[in-house]
Amino acid sequence: MPSRRELANAIRALAMDAVQKANSGHPGAPMGMADIAEVLWNDYMHHNPANPAWPNRDRFVMSNGHGSMLPYAVLHLTGYDLPMSELKQFRQLHSKTPGHPEYGYAPGIETTTGPLGQGVTNGVGMAIAERALSAHFNRPGHDVIDHYTYVFLGDGCLMEGISHEACSLAGTLGLGKLVCFYDDNGISIDGEVEGWFTDDTPQRFESYGWHVVRDVDGHDSAAIKAAIEQARAVTDKPTLICCRTIIGFGSPNKQGKEESHGAALGEAEVALTREKLGWKYGPFEIPDDIYAGWNAKDKGAAAEADWNARFDAYAAAHPELAAELKRRLNNELVADFDARADAFIKSVAEKGETIASRKASQNAIKGFAAFTDFMGGSADLAGSNLTLWPDARPLSAANPDADYIHYGVREFGMTAMVNGIALHGGFVPYGATFLMFSEYARNALRMAALMKIRNIEVFTHDSIGLGEDGPTHQPVEQTATLRMMPNMSVWRPCDAVETAVAWKLAIKRLSGPTSLILSRQNLPHQTRSDEQIAAIARGGYVLKDCDGTPDAIIIATGSEVGLAMDAAAELSGKKIRVVSMPSTDAFDAQDDAYKESVLPRAVRARVAVEAGVTDYWRKYVGLDGAVVGIDTFGESAPAAALFKYFGFTVEHVVEAVNSVL
Repeated sequence: MPSRRELANAIRALAMDAVQKANSGHPGAPMGMADIAEVLWNDYMHHNPANPAWPNRDRFVMSNGHGSMLPYAVLHLTGYDLPMSELKQFRQLHSKTPGHPEYGYAPGIETTTGPLGQGVTNGVGMAIAERALSAHFNRPGHDVIDHYTYVFLGDGCLMEGISHEACSLAGTLGLGKLVCFYDDNGISIDGEVEGWFTDDTPQRFESYGWHVVRDVDGHDSAAIKAAIEQARAVTDKPTLICCRTIIGFGSPNKQGKEESHGAALGEAEVALTREKLGWKYGPFEIPDDIYAGWNAKDKGAAAEADWNARFDAYAAAHPELAAELKRRLNNELVADFDARADAFIKSVAEKGETIASRKASQNAIKGFAAFTDFMGGSADLAGSNLTLWPDARPLSAANPDADYIHYGVREFGMTAMVNGIALHGGFVPYGATFLMFSEYARNALRMAALMKIRNIEVFTHDSIGLGEDGPTHQPVEQTATLRMMPNMSVWRPCDAVETAVAWKLAIKRLSGPTSLILSRQNLPHQTRSDEQIAAIARGGYVLKDCDGTPDAIIIATGSEVGLAMDAAAELSGKKIRVVSMPSTDAFDAQDDAYKESVLPRAVRARVAVEAGVTDYWRKYVGLDGAVVGIDTFGESAPAAALFKYFGFTVEHVVEAVNSVL
């Protein structure tokens, strides 16, 4: 039987070989953390290579994702469907082994960690989901949700501010099944970190309320094993295991240096490293006894079979709970979701309230919560975003059976944690803040879009309608830039009915995140036929029409739809069509015939109205059209004064229509 060091050296060899073949990558971290990975995966990881989606598996996240060859090597060695041919195609087009771990490419990769710090934050979200699900579904003698989240992270992750946001909250929530391994190697791309990173990391995490295991020799298997045992013994706190490692371990001339961080070692150095490690095999060559030492197929199959038997016993004792848990873990909605959602939307239409769309959103959350498995939350703005509903159960260390999270002032962290909750499964997660603060959350939104996962973001205070807080808090370009993000669906509803429809579609959408752009100020109810209500889901539809071919078309969203309707009334001598377009991406996805029926090419007199930057709307109004928008920053004043000052008036819209006729 190979020694632990020999098993770990398989990771080192595959990492340096793959990076060398690609002539690109980061061999240092995989080589430095190989001993930690060997102990964790061979002695503790609860997983089944034949079923990477097994619900009760432990989650593994490589937050220092540039070290992607570590998880790729481990997944290959333990028996996942990741053949050696894919490792040989590391960082090549269409391979399953891209430069950073990408969700949906290689089996067993739990998340697209992206820029540093987001992986550990995703891990916090995963641990939150495990904690809440276990509290809700487990019963005495039936622990059907019972798994760990393990995270590897480095100095860079800890330098990034998002790690503070996430780890601070993780300590407050007492996430005892979150275990993080800090790769304390003292090196980043620019060299020795002591010139720019001198934090007392153990004290930092202790101040968060974490259990910290200090000064672990990251190359001593017995010490690593003892540290993990300590971590698992502490059930009321997350654990940080501080591992002292040598980056590029085994490289005679480059270990412990930045040269091994982000570049191939070079053919000569690879040969020397093989010699120093005693690795007698050629590039990408793994002997059978090493494979046997890593193979987790039998152990994984047995673990899942045992869990299946325990789940069957749980189902016999608690059939309703078991059926609900199975549905939720499969990311399925209740069977009658559409009927109940449509009944709620109809009730909103019948009520016909003139309210702010943020309030309409709260009403929708309350309505949908009766039959939707929410895990909601807000970044310290619940009373402004209006994200709480009467029966919400806030999460705390003492009350883990929850469906709402007070994230505190942590917009970036919140959004990446929502990603982790979504990736774990079992909830329909949403987070909320002001639209302006989507800038803080932006990269986590991008990761959600890149992974095509369901992350619902509630962005209120959507324009200069915010008023007195002034230009620093008034979004101008944010809605347009969110619309430009691939796979992001953006909805800016004009009233309570459109808001309810947007929520229904966001909940049902499994192919990417949704941003709901909502107003602070009241918006008038728009009267619609049943056919028009059904058409809202198509993103753009005719709200007010005329006889025959229109002379002009006014396209508007959100708070400006009411303005467009008033302007159309003033233009009573002309044939005016008003198109409400709450979601440009949904409208763009419609067939040509439908788009022609709403925006006929023959009608070139078009005006778009939205309290934001104008360029985005040029594709809908063309060269002959006009856009009533705002291409400057706002001002501090009451909302009504601002709308008048920036030209969002009936008179100005009428003038714009007349100018294009």
